[in-house]
Amino acid sequence: MELPPAAGTMVMATGIVSIGLHLVGQEALSRILLVLAAFAWLALAVDFVRRLMRDRNRWETEAETPPALTAVAAPTILGTWFALLGRSIVAVAALVVAVLVWPVLLTAVMRHWRRRLPGTVFLVCVATQGLAVLGGSLAVSLPSGWLAWPALVCFGLGLALYPVAFVRFDRGQVRTGAGDQWVAGGTLAICALAGSKLLVVPAWRGTALHDALRPLTLVALALSVGWYAVLVFAEVRWPRPRYDMRRWATVFPMGMTAVATLSVADAAAVGWLRTPGQVLLWVALAACVPTLVGWSDTRPPARGDLYRDGGWSLRLPATSACQGY
Repeated sequence: MELPPAAGTMVMATGIVSIGLHLVGQEALSRILLVLAAFAWLALAVDFVRRLMRDRNRWETEAETPPALTAVAAPTILGTWFALLGRSIVAVAALVVAVLVWPVLLTAVMRHWRRRLPGTVFLVCVATQGLAVLGGSLAVSLPSGWLAWPALVCFGLGLALYPVAFVRFDRGQVRTGAGDQWVAGGTLAICALAGSKLLVVPAWRGTALHDALRPLTLVALALSVGWYAVLVFAEVRWPRPRYDMRRWATVFPMGMTAVATLSVADAAAVGWLRTPGQVLLWVALAACVPTLVGWSDTRPPARGDLYRDGGWSLRLPATSACQGY
């Protein structure tokens, strides 16, 4: 069975909401979503490898599109969850998978960028910051903290990629997008989450690096909340009530903003942020439930009906359909 294009962001969305529920002590709900995300990722990984082995031309075509980078971002989200649980071996395995795939897909995507892309263009930043989040988490949980330095490099690279992606983002998608326009704000949220992980690296406490990371992390969080407000306004002003698979790319930024707010509250010692973080988390969960129901009731489109950059309406030849998003 071929997976629908939203499979990658479905894993990311359910995974990050699961992490948020864990942070606020809702373990039962958290584990349910974790199991769902893990099974979805396993199915996605099998489908990824199957296409690579059986249809190399199609795999290469799909690998050139930004949604392909969910193959990097998804395991970093799951790996971060397992790092929080103390399952470092599983988390390291997820990091290895992501690191091996990241340069191949990032290079392929950036070589084939074009102007006026949907919100999936920001996945170049999300995937890179995902490495920073998981690396920073492992730098704290493992005896040796050397992973903090490569995580810091990924954090800086992810920030640098944001303006590069932004100039290619079709800003009209804020008004007309079917869900993935939210990644523009979610990217800044994962930047803030990565910063919060680096802030708690023991060896950096009290250093100039720590002092520089704190305001940078707070600014990233503030900008992500600003994007959140703009996107909520756009949803109210130009309602899009019909279900679309790209709504998983709405749930993910919602959940990421909540988790980033909760994490920054602790890492940057801004305790009052926990309350808005909890509110944003329940909003994300409320958005996750109908999206999950809609996803379970939707049958995947035929191969020729998939939009190259993650949508559903533009017909393409069967050999060039994008299943990565």
